[in-house]
Amino acid sequence: MQTPLRIDPARALGDIATFQRKLAAGMGHLRSMREPEYANTPRELVYSEDKLKVWHFTGYGRSASKTPLLIVYALVNTVWMTDLQADRSMVRNLLEQGEDVYLIDWGYPDGADRWLTLDDYINGYLDRCVDAVRERHGLDAINLLGICQGGAFSLCYTALHADKVKNLITMVTPVDFHTPDNMLSHWCRGMDVDLFVDTMGNIPAGLMNYIYLTLKPLRLNQQKYIGMVDILDNPAELENFLRMERWIFDSPDQAGEAFRHFIKDFYQGNKLVKGTLEIGGRPVDLGMITQPVLNIFAEQDHLVPPDASRALGKHVGTTDYTQLAFKGGHIGIYVSGRAQREVPPAIHQWLRQRA
Repeated sequence: MQTPLRIDPARALGDIATFQRKLAAGMGHLRSMREPEYANTPRELVYSEDKLKVWHFTGYGRSASKTPLLIVYALVNTVWMTDLQADRSMVRNLLEQGEDVYLIDWGYPDGADRWLTLDDYINGYLDRCVDAVRERHGLDAINLLGICQGGAFSLCYTALHADKVKNLITMVTPVDFHTPDNMLSHWCRGMDVDLFVDTMGNIPAGLMNYIYLTLKPLRLNQQKYIGMVDILDNPAELENFLRMERWIFDSPDQAGEAFRHFIKDFYQGNKLVKGTLEIGGRPVDLGMITQPVLNIFAEQDHLVPPDASRALGKHVGTTDYTQLAFKGGHIGIYVSGRAQREVPPAIHQWLRQRA
């Protein structure tokens, strides 16, 4: 009898033996392996407030840049994706290019932060971080690099505090939240966010992680763990895998009011591109951004589709707008080998031409 399923017994036995060998080796490695650390590029604390910290990366030599670069990350993950491991570190790569790099670490909100608003984050914390860096260097304006939600914050900040930003870089930043291919936006638009926040207060990190994983349920919940078997007998690759897992699940809770405001005004109202957004009672007009802008997006990004980022070019007021497409996904743009070769050098070259 012939069946569509053809199994070579000898090959099947070989595959089973290989699986058993890798599994046994992996168990040994996992028992002896410590929790993977992030890259921990040398840094110093230069400003702190409540749970927030601003780190200055001291690197391995003197910076050639006259204007420091402040990285503004999203609230929904820890900032260490920018410095994951030595050979996958955007921060380290920027330092090697000659940039003087600072990073805002938002910290982990708790019950005391339940009522923090976007006004607190953008016109409060972010503004004081920018001032701290400006004062250290005696400059009127510095360079900003906003990532994902941090990019949206950086756009709002630059529109509201234009005199303090010299050049603006946005990475995988949502601008138009209503593009047809934005699955996360479709989900958010159907959400009763008032009921959500009024019931939970702060939004638990575990729930946020679950939502992100269900955007690609097979890939992120099954395939990657099946694929992990192939690297169980390779301690270095296994450590890299576990480091990424640590970052994914080491997420902060979300301050309730800021979350409510972000979902309502950005995802549901799409006010950033409609020109109806207000932060702290002040209108946010992207047309007020006249600084040079470099907008970097990922072509295979399932969280921030390319069109959601590309929209920025139609709304900013600057005549010096540059767009860079990266062949990769939302995370690959920081950690892939291609990203290390392409993204930090491109940022450095763009900034050097506008020093």
